[in-house]
Amino acid sequence: MLQLYNKKEDYWQEIPEGSSLQLLLFVNERHTSQENTRQIRAFLENLKATNNFELDVIDIGKQPHLVEHFKLIATPALVKISPSPQQTLAGSNLISQLEKWWPRWQASLEIQPESNSQTTQEPEQLSKSSITNPVGYSEELIRLSDEIFILQREKAELSEQLRFKEQILAMLAHDLRNPLTAASLAMETLELSENQEDTTQKKQLRSQLYQQSRRQFGIMKRMIVDLLETSRSVSAKLEVEPRKLDLKDLCQDVSAQMSKQLKAKSQTFKKDIPQDIPYVYADEELVRQLLVNLLDNAIKYTPEGGQISLSVLHRTSQKIQVSVCDTGPGIPPEKQEHIFEGHFRLKRDEKQEGYGLGLSLCRKITRAHYGQIWVDSSPNRGSCFHFTLPVHRS
Repeated sequence: MLQLYNKKEDYWQEIPEGSSLQLLLFVNERHTSQENTRQIRAFLENLKATNNFELDVIDIGKQPHLVEHFKLIATPALVKISPSPQQTLAGSNLISQLEKWWPRWQASLEIQPESNSQTTQEPEQLSKSSITNPVGYSEELIRLSDEIFILQREKAELSEQLRFKEQILAMLAHDLRNPLTAASLAMETLELSENQEDTTQKKQLRSQLYQQSRRQFGIMKRMIVDLLETSRSVSAKLEVEPRKLDLKDLCQDVSAQMSKQLKAKSQTFKKDIPQDIPYVYADEELVRQLLVNLLDNAIKYTPEGGQISLSVLHRTSQKIQVSVCDTGPGIPPEKQEHIFEGHFRLKRDEKQEGYGLGLSLCRKITRAHYGQIWVDSSPNRGSCFHFTLPVHRS
Protein backbone atom coordinates (compact mmCIF):
# COMPACT_ATOMS: atom_id res chain seq x y z
CA MET A 1 0.00 0.00 0.00
CA LEU A 2 1.34 3.42 -0.98
CA GLN A 3 0.75 6.59 1.03
CA LEU A 4 0.49 9.86 -0.90
CA TYR A 5 0.00 13.38 0.38
CA ASN A 6 -3.21 15.07 -0.76
CA LYS A 7 -2.12 18.70 -1.18
CA LYS A 8 -5.63 20.06 -1.61
CA GLU A 9 -7.08 18.58 1.58
CA ASP A 10 -3.86 18.38 3.65
CA TYR A 11 -3.88 14.72 4.66
CA TRP A 12 -2.19 11.43 3.80
CA GLN A 13 -4.20 8.97 1.73
CA GLU A 14 -3.51 5.35 0.99
CA ILE A 15 -3.52 4.29 -2.65
CA PRO A 16 -3.20 0.63 -3.58
CA GLU A 17 -0.12 -0.05 -5.66
CA GLY A 18 -1.08 -0.33 -9.28
CA SER A 19 -4.18 1.85 -9.05
CA SER A 20 -2.35 4.88 -10.49
CA LEU A 21 0.97 6.06 -11.80
CA GLN A 22 3.33 7.76 -9.34
CA LEU A 23 5.51 10.35 -11.08
CA LEU A 24 8.25 12.80 -10.03
CA LEU A 25 9.01 15.75 -12.30
CA PHE A 26 12.46 17.27 -11.69
CA VAL A 27 12.79 20.85 -12.92
CA ASN A 28 15.39 23.60 -12.88
CA GLU A 29 13.92 27.02 -12.18
CA ARG A 30 16.53 28.82 -14.25
CA HIS A 31 15.09 31.33 -16.69
CA THR A 32 16.48 29.48 -19.72
CA SER A 33 14.55 26.29 -18.91
CA GLN A 34 11.30 27.75 -17.61
CA GLU A 35 9.54 27.64 -20.99
CA ASN A 36 10.42 23.98 -21.54
CA THR A 37 9.23 23.16 -18.02
CA ARG A 38 5.96 25.05 -18.60
CA GLN A 39 5.24 23.03 -21.76
CA ILE A 40 5.86 19.72 -19.97
CA ARG A 41 3.65 20.64 -17.04
CA ALA A 42 0.87 21.74 -19.42
CA PHE A 43 1.15 18.43 -21.27
CA LEU A 44 0.87 16.48 -18.01
CA GLU A 45 -2.14 18.57 -16.92
CA ASN A 46 -3.91 17.66 -20.17
CA LEU A 47 -3.17 13.99 -19.53
CA LYS A 48 -4.55 14.25 -16.03
CA ALA A 49 -7.98 15.14 -17.40
CA THR A 50 -8.39 11.58 -18.72
CA ASN A 51 -5.82 9.59 -16.72
CA ASN A 52 -5.33 8.76 -13.06
CA PHE A 53 -1.82 9.56 -11.83
CA GLU A 54 -0.04 11.39 -9.01
CA LEU A 55 2.64 13.97 -9.77
CA ASP A 56 5.16 15.72 -7.51
CA VAL A 57 7.22 18.57 -8.95
CA ILE A 58 10.74 18.90 -7.48
CA ASP A 59 13.08 21.88 -7.84
CA ILE A 60 16.58 20.41 -8.08
CA GLY A 61 18.04 23.56 -6.54
CA LYS A 62 16.13 22.95 -3.33
CA GLN A 63 16.55 19.17 -3.14
CA PRO A 64 19.83 18.27 -4.90
CA HIS A 65 20.18 15.07 -2.87
CA LEU A 66 17.25 13.58 -4.78
CA VAL A 67 19.04 14.29 -8.06
CA GLU A 68 21.96 12.21 -6.75
CA HIS A 69 19.64 9.49 -5.48
CA PHE A 70 17.86 9.04 -8.84
CA LYS A 71 21.16 9.52 -10.74
CA LEU A 72 19.76 12.22 -13.02
CA ILE A 73 22.09 13.63 -15.65
CA ALA A 74 19.78 16.23 -17.22
CA THR A 75 16.67 18.29 -16.49
CA PRO A 76 13.79 18.42 -16.90
CA ALA A 77 13.40 14.74 -16.01
CA LEU A 78 10.35 12.59 -15.30
CA VAL A 79 10.75 9.56 -13.03
CA LYS A 80 8.09 6.84 -12.87
CA ILE A 81 8.46 5.31 -9.43
CA SER A 82 5.30 3.19 -9.44
CA PRO A 83 4.36 0.72 -10.69
CA SER A 84 7.77 -0.92 -10.85
CA PRO A 85 10.17 -1.04 -12.54
CA GLN A 86 11.35 2.52 -12.02
CA GLN A 87 11.98 4.44 -15.26
CA THR A 88 13.48 7.85 -16.04
CA LEU A 89 12.83 10.08 -19.05
CA ALA A 90 15.04 13.15 -19.49
CA GLY A 91 16.16 15.70 -22.04
CA SER A 92 14.77 18.43 -24.27
CA ASN A 93 12.48 15.99 -26.12
CA LEU A 94 10.81 14.76 -22.94
CA ILE A 95 7.26 15.29 -24.33
CA SER A 96 7.89 13.07 -27.36
CA GLN A 97 9.38 10.40 -25.09
CA LEU A 98 6.37 10.65 -22.81
CA GLU A 99 3.97 10.22 -25.76
CA LYS A 100 5.81 7.01 -26.63
CA TRP A 101 5.85 5.53 -23.14
CA TRP A 102 2.51 6.70 -21.77
CA PRO A 103 0.41 3.92 -23.39
CA ARG A 104 2.82 1.30 -22.06
CA TRP A 105 2.65 2.77 -18.56
CA GLN A 106 -1.14 2.72 -18.66
CA ALA A 107 -1.09 -0.86 -19.86
CA SER A 108 1.21 -1.83 -16.98
CA LEU A 109 -1.49 -0.74 -14.51
CA GLU A 110 -3.88 -3.37 -15.86
CA ILE A 111 -1.48 -6.27 -15.28
CA GLN A 112 -0.40 -5.43 -11.72
CA PRO A 113 -1.10 -8.41 -9.41
CA GLU A 114 -4.15 -7.87 -7.25
CA SER A 115 -2.40 -9.45 -4.29
CA ASN A 116 -0.49 -6.22 -3.78
CA SER A 117 -3.66 -4.36 -2.97
CA GLN A 118 -4.89 -7.00 -0.54
CA THR A 119 -2.14 -6.47 2.02
CA THR A 120 -3.52 -4.03 4.53
CA GLN A 121 -2.36 -2.62 7.81
CA GLU A 122 -4.48 -1.52 10.72
CA PRO A 123 -4.70 2.28 11.06
CA GLU A 124 -3.49 2.19 14.64
CA GLN A 125 -0.31 0.44 13.49
CA LEU A 126 0.65 3.39 11.27
CA SER A 127 2.57 6.22 12.86
CA LYS A 128 3.02 9.62 11.29
CA SER A 129 6.74 8.98 10.98
CA SER A 130 6.16 5.84 8.90
CA ILE A 131 3.71 7.43 6.47
CA THR A 132 5.65 9.03 3.64
CA ASN A 133 5.15 10.20 0.13
CA PRO A 134 7.56 9.09 -2.61
CA VAL A 135 9.81 12.12 -2.15
CA GLY A 136 9.86 11.71 1.60
CA TYR A 137 10.65 8.03 1.19
CA SER A 138 13.61 8.85 -1.06
CA GLU A 139 14.90 11.44 1.41
CA GLU A 140 14.62 8.95 4.28
CA LEU A 141 16.43 6.33 2.22
CA ILE A 142 19.29 8.74 1.49
CA ARG A 143 19.50 9.77 5.16
CA LEU A 144 19.67 6.15 6.31
CA SER A 145 22.26 5.33 3.64
CA ASP A 146 24.42 8.24 4.84
CA GLU A 147 24.11 7.09 8.46
CA ILE A 148 25.07 3.53 7.50
CA PHE A 149 28.10 4.86 5.59
CA ILE A 150 29.19 6.95 8.58
CA LEU A 151 28.75 4.01 10.98
CA GLN A 152 30.72 1.71 8.68
CA ARG A 153 33.53 4.27 8.44
CA GLU A 154 33.60 4.74 12.22
CA LYS A 155 33.65 0.97 12.69
CA ALA A 156 36.60 0.65 10.29
CA GLU A 157 38.48 3.44 12.10
CA LEU A 158 37.86 1.86 15.51
CA SER A 159 38.93 -1.56 14.22
CA GLU A 160 42.13 -0.01 12.85
CA GLN A 161 42.84 1.73 16.16
CA LEU A 162 42.31 -1.50 18.11
CA ARG A 163 44.49 -3.48 15.71
CA PHE A 164 47.20 -0.79 15.88
CA LYS A 165 47.18 -0.64 19.68
CA GLU A 166 47.25 -4.43 19.98
CA GLN A 167 50.25 -4.49 17.67
CA ILE A 168 52.01 -1.77 19.68
CA LEU A 169 51.37 -3.57 22.97
CA ALA A 170 52.83 -6.77 21.52
CA MET A 171 55.89 -4.85 20.30
CA LEU A 172 56.25 -3.14 23.67
CA ALA A 173 56.17 -6.45 25.56
CA HIS A 174 58.83 -7.82 23.22
CA ASP A 175 61.12 -4.80 22.89
CA LEU A 176 61.19 -3.74 26.53
CA ARG A 177 62.72 -7.07 27.50
CA ASN A 178 66.16 -6.26 26.06
CA PRO A 179 66.83 -2.91 27.81
CA LEU A 180 65.10 -4.11 30.98
CA THR A 181 67.27 -7.25 31.11
CA ALA A 182 70.46 -5.26 30.44
CA ALA A 183 69.61 -2.68 33.13
CA SER A 184 68.71 -5.43 35.64
CA LEU A 185 72.02 -7.25 35.05
CA ALA A 186 73.95 -4.01 35.50
CA MET A 187 72.16 -3.28 38.78
CA GLU A 188 72.75 -6.83 40.07
CA THR A 189 76.47 -6.55 39.28
CA LEU A 190 76.61 -3.20 41.08
CA GLU A 191 74.92 -4.72 44.07
CA LEU A 192 77.42 -7.61 44.22
CA SER A 193 80.35 -5.20 44.03
CA GLU A 194 79.16 -3.08 46.96
CA ASN A 195 80.77 -5.37 49.57
CA GLN A 196 84.05 -5.75 47.69
CA GLU A 197 87.13 -3.66 48.26
CA ASP A 198 87.38 -0.70 45.90
CA THR A 199 90.14 -0.70 43.34
CA THR A 200 90.70 1.55 40.34
CA GLN A 201 89.53 -1.25 38.04
CA LYS A 202 86.34 -1.82 40.03
CA LYS A 203 85.60 1.89 40.14
CA GLN A 204 85.86 2.01 36.35
CA LEU A 205 83.60 -1.02 36.03
CA ARG A 206 81.07 0.55 38.40
CA SER A 207 81.08 3.76 36.37
CA GLN A 208 80.48 1.79 33.14
CA LEU A 209 77.63 -0.14 34.74
CA TYR A 210 75.99 3.11 35.91
CA GLN A 211 76.25 4.55 32.41
CA GLN A 212 74.80 1.38 30.87
CA SER A 213 71.89 1.42 33.30
CA ARG A 214 71.13 5.07 32.57
CA ARG A 215 71.29 4.40 28.83
CA GLN A 216 68.93 1.42 29.02
CA PHE A 217 66.48 3.28 31.23
CA GLY A 218 66.63 6.17 28.75
CA ILE A 219 65.72 3.79 25.91
CA MET A 220 62.73 2.49 27.86
CA LYS A 221 61.62 6.03 28.69
CA ARG A 222 61.79 7.00 25.02
CA MET A 223 59.68 3.99 24.04
CA ILE A 224 57.00 4.85 26.58
CA VAL A 225 56.94 8.53 25.55
CA ASP A 226 56.51 7.54 21.88
CA LEU A 227 53.66 5.21 22.79
CA LEU A 228 51.85 7.83 24.86
CA GLU A 229 52.21 10.47 22.15
CA THR A 230 50.98 8.11 19.44
CA SER A 231 48.09 6.82 21.53
CA ARG A 232 46.93 10.40 22.01
CA SER A 233 47.25 11.30 18.33
CA VAL A 234 45.55 8.10 17.10
CA SER A 235 42.50 8.36 19.35
CA ALA A 236 41.97 12.12 19.11
CA LYS A 237 42.81 15.12 16.98
CA LEU A 238 45.78 17.22 17.98
CA GLU A 239 44.83 20.22 20.05
CA VAL A 240 46.52 23.15 18.32
CA GLU A 241 46.84 26.52 20.05
CA PRO A 242 48.64 28.71 17.51
CA ARG A 243 50.06 32.11 18.36
CA LYS A 244 52.80 34.47 17.23
CA LEU A 245 56.00 32.43 17.56
CA ASP A 246 59.68 33.36 17.22
CA LEU A 247 60.97 30.34 15.30
CA LYS A 248 64.57 31.56 15.52
CA ASP A 249 64.57 31.41 19.33
CA LEU A 250 62.79 28.06 19.35
CA CYS A 251 65.39 26.53 17.01
CA GLN A 252 68.21 27.82 19.22
CA ASP A 253 66.51 26.36 22.30
CA VAL A 254 65.98 22.93 20.69
CA SER A 255 69.56 22.88 19.38
CA ALA A 256 70.88 23.41 22.90
CA GLN A 257 68.55 20.67 24.14
CA MET A 258 70.07 18.17 21.64
CA SER A 259 73.71 19.12 22.25
CA LYS A 260 74.45 16.23 24.62
CA GLN A 261 73.24 13.65 22.10
CA LEU A 262 75.34 15.27 19.35
CA LYS A 263 78.42 15.33 21.55
CA ALA A 264 77.98 11.69 22.55
CA LYS A 265 78.41 10.65 18.88
CA SER A 266 81.00 13.31 18.02
CA GLN A 267 78.72 14.70 15.35
CA THR A 268 79.13 18.12 13.73
CA PHE A 269 76.08 20.37 13.97
CA LYS A 270 75.55 23.32 11.63
CA LYS A 271 72.80 25.96 11.81
CA ASP A 272 71.64 28.38 9.15
CA ILE A 273 68.96 30.54 10.73
CA PRO A 274 68.64 34.11 9.36
CA GLN A 275 68.26 36.85 11.95
CA ASP A 276 65.45 38.54 10.00
CA ILE A 277 63.25 35.44 9.71
CA PRO A 278 59.58 36.49 10.25
CA TYR A 279 57.40 35.19 13.05
CA VAL A 280 55.27 32.10 12.37
CA TYR A 281 51.72 31.37 13.48
CA ALA A 282 52.02 28.03 15.26
CA ASP A 283 51.71 26.02 18.47
CA GLU A 284 55.07 26.30 20.24
CA GLU A 285 55.01 22.93 22.01
CA LEU A 286 53.93 21.00 18.91
CA VAL A 287 56.61 22.65 16.74
CA ARG A 288 59.17 21.91 19.47
CA GLN A 289 58.10 18.27 19.40
CA LEU A 290 58.38 18.28 15.60
CA LEU A 291 61.94 19.64 15.68
CA VAL A 292 63.01 17.27 18.46
CA ASN A 293 61.67 14.24 16.59
CA LEU A 294 63.45 15.15 13.35
CA LEU A 295 66.76 15.99 15.07
CA ASP A 296 66.54 12.87 17.23
CA ASN A 297 66.10 10.73 14.09
CA ALA A 298 69.01 12.52 12.37
CA ILE A 299 71.29 11.88 15.33
CA LYS A 300 70.20 8.26 15.65
CA TYR A 301 70.76 7.34 11.99
CA THR A 302 73.89 9.41 11.35
CA PRO A 303 77.11 7.53 12.18
CA GLU A 304 79.66 8.83 14.66
CA GLY A 305 81.58 11.78 13.30
CA GLY A 306 78.81 12.57 10.79
CA GLN A 307 77.19 15.93 10.12
CA ILE A 308 73.70 17.26 10.89
CA SER A 309 72.29 20.64 9.88
CA LEU A 310 69.25 22.74 10.77
CA SER A 311 68.24 25.55 8.41
CA VAL A 312 65.33 27.95 8.05
CA LEU A 313 64.24 29.57 4.78
CA HIS A 314 61.69 32.35 4.18
CA ARG A 315 60.25 30.42 1.25
CA THR A 316 57.30 32.63 0.27
CA SER A 317 55.37 35.54 1.73
CA GLN A 318 53.10 33.01 3.42
CA LYS A 319 55.36 30.07 4.27
CA ILE A 320 58.54 29.38 6.26
CA GLN A 321 60.50 26.23 5.42
CA VAL A 322 62.54 24.36 8.04
CA SER A 323 65.03 21.65 7.00
CA VAL A 324 66.86 19.00 9.03
CA CYS A 325 69.60 17.21 7.06
CA ASP A 326 71.96 14.36 7.94
CA THR A 327 74.73 12.23 6.44
CA GLY A 328 73.10 8.92 7.35
CA PRO A 329 72.33 5.90 5.15
CA GLY A 330 69.49 7.63 3.26
CA ILE A 331 66.05 6.30 2.33
CA PRO A 332 65.18 4.30 -0.81
CA PRO A 333 62.95 6.32 -3.21
CA GLU A 334 60.15 3.74 -3.15
CA LYS A 335 59.93 4.01 0.67
CA GLN A 336 59.97 7.79 1.04
CA GLU A 337 56.18 8.21 1.10
CA HIS A 338 55.63 5.26 3.45
CA ILE A 339 57.95 6.48 6.21
CA PHE A 340 55.31 9.03 7.26
CA GLU A 341 52.73 6.30 7.82
CA GLY A 342 52.01 5.11 11.34
CA HIS A 343 54.22 2.25 12.61
CA PHE A 344 56.03 1.83 9.26
CA ARG A 345 59.68 0.90 9.60
CA LEU A 346 62.42 0.18 7.10
CA LYS A 347 63.85 -3.32 7.30
CA ARG A 348 67.25 -1.96 8.33
CA ASP A 349 65.65 -0.28 11.38
CA GLU A 350 64.05 -3.36 12.91
CA LYS A 351 66.87 -3.67 15.48
CA GLN A 352 66.71 0.02 16.42
CA GLU A 353 64.77 1.11 19.47
CA GLY A 354 61.41 2.78 18.81
CA TYR A 355 58.39 1.97 16.70
CA GLY A 356 58.55 4.19 13.64
CA LEU A 357 55.94 6.51 15.15
CA GLY A 358 57.85 9.79 15.20
CA LEU A 359 57.49 10.70 11.51
CA SER A 360 53.79 9.87 11.54
CA LEU A 361 53.35 12.31 14.41
CA CYS A 362 55.44 14.90 12.54
CA ARG A 363 53.06 14.71 9.60
CA LYS A 364 50.05 15.12 11.88
CA ILE A 365 51.61 18.24 13.41
CA THR A 366 52.45 19.87 10.06
CA ARG A 367 49.00 19.12 8.65
CA ALA A 368 47.41 20.58 11.77
CA HIS A 369 49.26 23.81 10.86
CA TYR A 370 48.16 23.58 7.20
CA GLY A 371 51.74 22.85 6.22
CA GLN A 372 53.56 20.08 4.37
CA ILE A 373 56.38 17.67 5.22
CA TRP A 374 58.52 15.72 2.79
CA VAL A 375 61.96 14.15 2.43
CA ASP A 376 64.77 14.43 -0.16
CA SER A 377 67.03 11.42 0.09
CA SER A 378 68.97 8.76 -1.74
CA PRO A 379 70.76 5.64 -0.43
CA ASN A 380 74.15 6.31 1.18
CA ARG A 381 73.86 10.08 0.61
CA GLY A 382 71.91 11.18 3.65
CA SER A 383 68.44 12.67 4.02
CA CYS A 384 66.88 16.12 4.27
CA PHE A 385 63.49 16.45 5.94
CA HIS A 386 61.61 19.65 5.14
CA PHE A 387 58.41 21.08 6.60
CA THR A 388 56.54 24.36 6.25
CA LEU A 389 54.73 26.62 8.70
CA PRO A 390 52.49 29.65 8.06
CA VAL A 391 53.91 33.16 8.46
CA HIS A 392 52.22 35.23 11.16
CA ARG A 393 50.10 37.96 9.60
CA SER A 394 50.32 41.18 11.59
